[in-house]
Amino acid sequence: MLCGTRGLLRASVAPTAALAAALLSTLARCSLPERGDLRTTALSPYFGTKTRYEDVNPGLLLDPETPRRDPELLAGSCTPVQLVALIRHGTRYPTAKQINKLRQLYGLLQARGPKDKRPGSAESRGLGAALADWPLWYADWMDGQLVEKGRQDMRQLALRLASLFPALFTHENYGRLRLITSSKHRCMDSGVAFLQGLWQHYYPGLSPPDVADMECGPPRVNDKLMRFFDHCEKFLTEVERNATALYHVEAFKTGPEMQNTLKKVADTLQVPVNDLNADLIQVAFFTCSFDLAIRGVKSPWCDVFDVDDAKVLEYLNDLKQYWKRSYGYTINSRSSCTLFQDIFQHLDKAVEQKQRSQPVSSPVILQFGHAETLLPLLSLMGYFKDKEPLTAYNYKKQGHRKFRSGHIVPYASNLIFVLYHCENAKTPKEEFQVQMLLNEKVLPLVHSQETVSLYEDLKNHYKDILQSCQTNEECKLPKVNSTYDEL
Repeated sequence: MLCGTRGLLRASVAPTAALAAALLSTLARCSLPERGDLRTTALSPYFGTKTRYEDVNPGLLLDPETPRRDPELLAGSCTPVQLVALIRHGTRYPTAKQINKLRQLYGLLQARGPKDKRPGSAESRGLGAALADWPLWYADWMDGQLVEKGRQDMRQLALRLASLFPALFTHENYGRLRLITSSKHRCMDSGVAFLQGLWQHYYPGLSPPDVADMECGPPRVNDKLMRFFDHCEKFLTEVERNATALYHVEAFKTGPEMQNTLKKVADTLQVPVNDLNADLIQVAFFTCSFDLAIRGVKSPWCDVFDVDDAKVLEYLNDLKQYWKRSYGYTINSRSSCTLFQDIFQHLDKAVEQKQRSQPVSSPVILQFGHAETLLPLLSLMGYFKDKEPLTAYNYKKQGHRKFRSGHIVPYASNLIFVLYHCENAKTPKEEFQVQMLLNEKVLPLVHSQETVSLYEDLKNHYKDILQSCQTNEECKLPKVNSTYDEL
């Protein structure tokens, strides 16, 4: 258990703010894995949006602060002049909704009969009994907050990016950083932790000041950019609040693959299969991922599932992301037009300033959001689109699908646009080129599969989105005729 916190965390009443802060501090000291910790599980590749960043970039398990320079990154006669990054928050606690479902599952395990307290008795009674005795250390107050591991994710990302792009992350540019964030605390805290990582880069060994006293100041909240989906009435009505929008998710829960997993888990836990459902099974699976990501612990919850189960549960998670945030409905991606256009407005301004021999006013722009911020934008740009939609009925055909949310948007995932100024030795003409990186790896361009593009060519490819996609129009609900004339 975590340094004697069991009694506190099992308290039936919500902790005070002071107690919550003390618990956070204790968890930070006691549960953070050491550098180079290789603890993992065969289930790690299948955790979807609950995936650790280091499971997408395994080299970080051994050395999380040294960047791995992609050989496709431009160099030589090209100088980076601006970086625009969209960053998902770091590792977080489960939400209160997930914690309540976990409590429900614990109740089922503990209701199986009187407990035998003799040494070794839990093992003799099976995995279900061991899990009933496994400490339920999650509490309502945690509700999706950033954990210490999440702050570490951000500090280390800052160190790697500063080392990878030293011409942009100069000490002189520190005061010109622009940070935008969602209003959610896990995003705001991620932005602050990133700044602390940069401070560590500039002033190794010195404790960072309060964020309000840093030269660049605290991140600015802008939910219209970072949580555009909350401001799109068409999305809210036709997807978010529409009971039938996730038909394929619900159908898969009652389909043969999920039902087979349900029966296997019921048998493993020795509880009646009728007491379980897909939501409870999924939260048990995610608890394995939370224990691993937050505490570096391979908990007994991981032993409930095999890789076949994990693939089924990953698909269930991907179905939800596909239909609610990606290609399932056009409005999912079109709602992100404002964010896409905002990125190119920054790049346009940098090009214009450079052409006028002026200093670029914002060399580094960092925007902290959610998986739900990144997925629609990547879909708008045409990435990770499979030939066939993901449905409740084609699980086997989608075994090699491109759309795997855990490989795209793990914790601390990042999409980075890098604008370069290139001197062409053959002609006096200067050029501006752009590259994109996803999770610190160069992302081939959709239209050419090349790893670099002339900036004007990239703008031309996305001309429709840049010129024609107006969020106010895209998000407007269609008018319903109040009269009907039969022909």
